[in-house]
Amino acid sequence: MGRGDMRGLLIRARGIATLRGVLDSGVARDLLGLLELLEEERPDAGAVARVFGRLWEGLALEEERLLPDAWQSHLVGRVLDDENPFSLGAEKGEVDPSVVEQARRDLRTLREMFALDAAVLLGRVESAVPALAGIWVPWTSPEPVDDSPRCTIARKLSAAEDWGACAELLAGHYARHGAGPYGRHRAFLWREGRLLAVSRPDPVSLAELVAYEREREPLIRNTERFLAGLPAHHALLYGLPGTGKSSTVKAIMNEYADLGLRLVEVKKEDLAELQVVLEVLGGRGRRFVLFVDDLSFEEHEVEYKALKALLEGSVEEPPGNVRLYATSNRRNLIRESFSERGDGSAGDDVHARDTMQEKLSLAARFGLRLTFPSPDQARYLEIVAGLARERGLAIPAEDLRERALLWDRWHAGRSGRTARQFVDELEAELAEQQS
Repeated sequence: MGRGDMRGLLIRARGIATLRGVLDSGVARDLLGLLELLEEERPDAGAVARVFGRLWEGLALEEERLLPDAWQSHLVGRVLDDENPFSLGAEKGEVDPSVVEQARRDLRTLREMFALDAAVLLGRVESAVPALAGIWVPWTSPEPVDDSPRCTIARKLSAAEDWGACAELLAGHYARHGAGPYGRHRAFLWREGRLLAVSRPDPVSLAELVAYEREREPLIRNTERFLAGLPAHHALLYGLPGTGKSSTVKAIMNEYADLGLRLVEVKKEDLAELQVVLEVLGGRGRRFVLFVDDLSFEEHEVEYKALKALLEGSVEEPPGNVRLYATSNRRNLIRESFSERGDGSAGDDVHARDTMQEKLSLAARFGLRLTFPSPDQARYLEIVAGLARERGLAIPAEDLRERALLWDRWHAGRSGRTARQFVDELEAELAEQQS
């Protein structure tokens, strides 16, 4: 690529419209700045060195590797992550034809930027400033061994000569997996008025959850209906601690993430901001499960009122792409005192019974209510055996049974968590014996 061609590319890059945000990263700005420096008749060697060094550092700090070449990996990642009229419209299946056509032209320009791999760019630097020859190595890494949707589409873009013809491919990716952070992450936390992506969510899978298949099945079926756009319920999972309620919700998120399911964890104390959460999620093309773990209220707490708009609706219709999955150790969610069952004389509320009924009716607003009972001995041993088998622990069945029962006697409260803790201890002991 000659100087005139490079100058033209720089002009086209500055004029990107629909996908303008793709080149609005520190790395991309450094690369564009470097190319402009190299277009000068006598490039400033010090300026080139500083910008190139900063560019190299920025690429080296990238956590995600979609392609071997770091710049190409960064650029494709930006294309997949950027929220713009094309990606947001495709996510919802509503893209204006003019936006699609402009996206095609922007993508062709980005394909030219993609061609500036490590070898090409280093060659231009060393040719323009011979004093800088040999002081940098190309920023490449081995081919990522990953069949994730992001790596798959990255490889397809890498092999394509005309990115303009890939507009439909990208639109399909956004429609299936989401745009922006929802395309890159499957789990989020609502904290201090905003969504925070979870980079390393709990990897628990449904296959790892031994027993409780009957209890989980209605929730799985409900989730599949939700993803299919069919009527689906908000769900309440009730049971004693350690029975696998939270793990079930997280496992479902992992199971169906590639089909567009996203999980947003909201703490009880943040329920007052629930309407804001719904406004943020309601306009997106993804399906979201709001996850509230260990949901319960003391008699003086009123945050439960914030759930009514979502569970039962208000003047404004709640978003159809959001469902609430909550876990609780209390069947009725709200602590009930004996005084509330009386005639109201113990308190100031003239209509105490009405107040009590309002509280107790909250659980009834969940269309799906599932009970996770504490395991009996047989189910406890089933969980232990399943976990030991999954981890490949070599121990005779009778020894496993005896040790599991002994552990059960030592630890009050038989549960799936207790079984998992026992297997963790057993795995560590066996590993120590083999070392």
